[in-house]
Amino acid sequence: MSINCENLDKKFDELVEFSKRSGKIDLSLYTEYDVKRGLRDSSGQGVLTGLTEISDVLAFDVDENGEKYPVDGSLYYQGYNVRDLIHGTDARRFGFEEVIYLLLFGELPTQTQLDEFNEILSYYRELPDTFVRDVVMKATSKNMMNTLQKCVLTLYSYDDNPDDISIPNVLRQSLSLIAKLPLIAVYGYHAYRHYHENENLFIRNPKPELSMAENILQMLHPDGAYTELEAKVLDVALILHADHGGGNNSTFTTHVVSSSGTDTYSAIAASLSSLKGPKHGGANLKVMEMFEDIKANVSDWEDEEELRSYLMKMLDKKAFDNSGLIYGMGHAVYTLSDPRCVILKRYAKKLSVEKQEEREFALYERVERIAGDCIARRRRLLKPVCANVDFYSGFVYAMLGLPRELYTPIFAISRIAGWSAHRIEELVNEGKIIRPAYKYVGHHKEYRSVEEREA
Repeated sequence: MSINCENLDKKFDELVEFSKRSGKIDLSLYTEYDVKRGLRDSSGQGVLTGLTEISDVLAFDVDENGEKYPVDGSLYYQGYNVRDLIHGTDARRFGFEEVIYLLLFGELPTQTQLDEFNEILSYYRELPDTFVRDVVMKATSKNMMNTLQKCVLTLYSYDDNPDDISIPNVLRQSLSLIAKLPLIAVYGYHAYRHYHENENLFIRNPKPELSMAENILQMLHPDGAYTELEAKVLDVALILHADHGGGNNSTFTTHVVSSSGTDTYSAIAASLSSLKGPKHGGANLKVMEMFEDIKANVSDWEDEEELRSYLMKMLDKKAFDNSGLIYGMGHAVYTLSDPRCVILKRYAKKLSVEKQEEREFALYERVERIAGDCIARRRRLLKPVCANVDFYSGFVYAMLGLPRELYTPIFAISRIAGWSAHRIEELVNEGKIIRPAYKYVGHHKEYRSVEEREA
């Protein structure tokens, strides 16, 4: 039977319209039934859905009358301020492995414990025999997040006890995935470049004596070279992205999926699916695209009035992608400042000097300062708007020589430490399956046979 493709397209377009009409809900019903859309209340605060000891996100303090007021943001891992964790490492020492240990076990390691932990990570870093050839390099994807998901799910088949969710086994699986994810991301990128961009293929093994940040750079760069500052800045970026409370989309996904009793590989694949979304893990790419647009349309980067005028056009949906957004500005929790942005900005400035990108850094700094005021004026906001961590992270990754295809995977390489800690926390506390309610707002209907239905 021959198929008329033109007629088939028309029929499909009809189905699309049916789908749109069927799924459309009157938004006023969310107010009528007091539904916390996006699990956020009318003031924008997150709905309390769980308890955690892993990390704390602070943006407000309370005065003597019990009234909240905004303060500079702070982020704590297991009770330790992230700022202090980073300041505690000098230019020759790397802290991400320490932070992984802290998130998983609740306390900072001694030097002996850290050395032993690094040995364990090095042991688990090896991929199964022929895994690179048989899995990573087969059916390569242009999106590295899909590659991570595919490989994580396939590792289930290489595990002798994949469905055991006892804490010893889940910890083993977690450490294995934490150690392997950088290799999968970098090798997946090289395979993509080889098969889709006709580039030479090279696979460089990790070195046990190097930190995770150093290994990422030496495996990724064609000559395996990197500077001390490059490795330090990447290490800082990994620390800053390792966790951010239990309510961010991917970590909440970890809790939801883990609460069902599923295996570790499925739980982490689900978290990766969440992080892949441009509203979550892909924001720094939009920031990079936005700045390319600004540089193309603003003739004098140092002219603040010209910059302000163009940013206002963006807010009025007359420039860039016409979304009305200035990407990298604003956060669901932080108001005065995002501590991750403050720290990363400082390292971005150092790296811009080494890379002779001071002029571009000055543009970022200038836009950050002007954009907050533009948003507050245009939206008539009473609270300030700060830059978030995505504002500078893409710029930093570009200076490190990281390809854009790896921006979100780098986020995943870092955040899997937090996901693993939250998964174990969910399992240790033996919580109920997470099952929020949805209010049905449709209409019950009488069934009619196909002969009785009208077109």
